[in-house]
Amino acid sequence: MDDIDAMFSHLLGEMDHLSQSLVPTADSPEVDAASHREHSFSIGFTDLNESLNELEEQDLDTLVADLESKITQQDPSTCQQNSGLTDNHIAPPAMTQGFEATAAFPQPPNTVQSGVEPQSKADKIKLALEKLKEAKVRKLIVKVWMSDGSSKTLMVDERQVVRDVLDKLFEKTHCDCSINWSLCETNPELQIERGFEDHECLVEVLSAWTRHSENKIYFVSKPQKYVMFTDPQLFYMWKKKNACLIGLNEQAKQLLLKENFGGSALIVPDLEGMLYLKEDGKKVWKPRYFMLRASGIYYVPKGKTKSSTDLACFVHFEKVNIYTSNNYRQKYKAPTNFCFVLKHPCIQKESHCIKFLCCDDERMLLLWLNSIRIAKYGTALYKNYQAAIKRVNTLQTLHYPSPPKPTNVDNYPYEPPPDFIPPPPPGYTNV
Repeated sequence: MDDIDAMFSHLLGEMDHLSQSLVPTADSPEVDAASHREHSFSIGFTDLNESLNELEEQDLDTLVADLESKITQQDPSTCQQNSGLTDNHIAPPAMTQGFEATAAFPQPPNTVQSGVEPQSKADKIKLALEKLKEAKVRKLIVKVWMSDGSSKTLMVDERQVVRDVLDKLFEKTHCDCSINWSLCETNPELQIERGFEDHECLVEVLSAWTRHSENKIYFVSKPQKYVMFTDPQLFYMWKKKNACLIGLNEQAKQLLLKENFGGSALIVPDLEGMLYLKEDGKKVWKPRYFMLRASGIYYVPKGKTKSSTDLACFVHFEKVNIYTSNNYRQKYKAPTNFCFVLKHPCIQKESHCIKFLCCDDERMLLLWLNSIRIAKYGTALYKNYQAAIKRVNTLQTLHYPSPPKPTNVDNYPYEPPPDFIPPPPPGYTNV
């Protein structure tokens, strides 16, 4: 009973620390409230005007049309009242919290009158600003960075998942449409990054970012994104020698997929081993024996055995995401640079609620990262893989149709040229 009381007290302390770390820091009073509301509609830009100007005209037209349809679906009397107002008497919108907020933007000069079709891009931007005043929207204008330093600007809807955003980027970048392409977030302050899963709602994920966040979104190719499906033996036969794993044929791989992902319940890799755990608030790493389960990560307490009754829970997967780190050997004196981080998505700064773990080599890091993804997302991850394969095949068929069959010219009958030669066109002089 003493141990249970101690565990319960420790749990209450962890919950208290977590709740404190999730409390948003109050903005200074001199910060303009309107600029805070504008931030709710764009990521990676200083203000909404800049983000709208970066949009292509086709995206602007789509935005305005969608906003008009949303306004039409609202109370007809309200819409009629708003449409009858002049530019100098715009009804103040009702404000709500977060991304549901209706932006109260400053009135742009020379506003495009209602019923007039905008012609230039500047007119379309002004019209979009007006429509954003009238409609409750949950959209984001997002700047996505490429590996070469360039960027693309996208309008992301709350109904779109990461898979839809990737399809948009395929159209804009004309890349090879491989299943390895990913959207990744980077956090410079914590020196971590994470690849978004294809089924995640991007607007919801980005809502966890703080207002002055320096986080960025990258469009990059990650060869290990679906390695658990292309090479399942690496995770479900990881205790065997590498020579046996590399020589596995395709039929055996498909059998592994069917056994572990095709049944009524997904089977999580039976992964366990020694990892280094960073102590809270210190640059000290201590080895612990960890074991992966479907619900979370467990460890063997000192003086205990590996039996299920002796295991202690280290972290559950429901409220944490997994991130890879960058140069933690220098920043936190980690034993190696093969570290990963488990944290709540709303924690964007240093906190003792963040769990830091370190592996001995790159192979073990690959095992833990992707096995945790399997345990956290379950069958959704396998469905993402199947949808990505199907989508890639469709795009490749559309962009690269099968070449025409070669024809045998010998089968064509010979036809001599005609005796009649047409006269030259009028005004033509033979030089």
